[in-house]
Amino acid sequence: MFTRVLRSRAGIALAIAVLVIGVIGAARLTAGVTGADSGLTGGPAGPISTVDPEFGDDGAIYTPSPPAPVTSPGESTPEQIAGRFTTAWLGTQGITAEQWHAGLRPLSTPALIEKMAGVEPEAVPAGRVTGQPTLRPQNETFVEVLVPLDAGQLRLELVAPKGRWLVDAVDWERG
Repeated sequence: MFTRVLRSRAGIALAIAVLVIGVIGAARLTAGVTGADSGLTGGPAGPISTVDPEFGDDGAIYTPSPPAPVTSPGESTPEQIAGRFTTAWLGTQGITAEQWHAGLRPLSTPALIEKMAGVEPEAVPAGRVTGQPTLRPQNETFVEVLVPLDAGQLRLELVAPKGRWLVDAVDWERG
């Protein structure tokens, strides 16, 4: 009868349960008596703080302002280049596409000149500047300039790898 029980599924399950209970019981006997206060010892009495309480508001991460744009001596500032580029970009009345591109070329990077190769001046969706440009420095050699126009906003990205500012990207947002 004992061998018949061990050959059935119920018998095997019973044997495994007895074995598991035996292992757990033996482990508890060898581990000794444990109470509710068992666990890690020597920990801090209070919560761990990673912020200096003298620093001030610890709710926001401190982010320093980006460094001011650097311009080589004798070169135009990013604001001046953005203003001249915007004037040339908007100045589409009575000029050919070649003249329009020639006016943008000295203010643009070679990459932008290549991107704008097939653009026609009639594609410019605005006619005039309606407010002061906003300069957003990202680092010493990269700034973003937002220029409010009558039909939206012109966003220019300027770079100055050698201290000479040039427009590298033009984006348009309808107003």
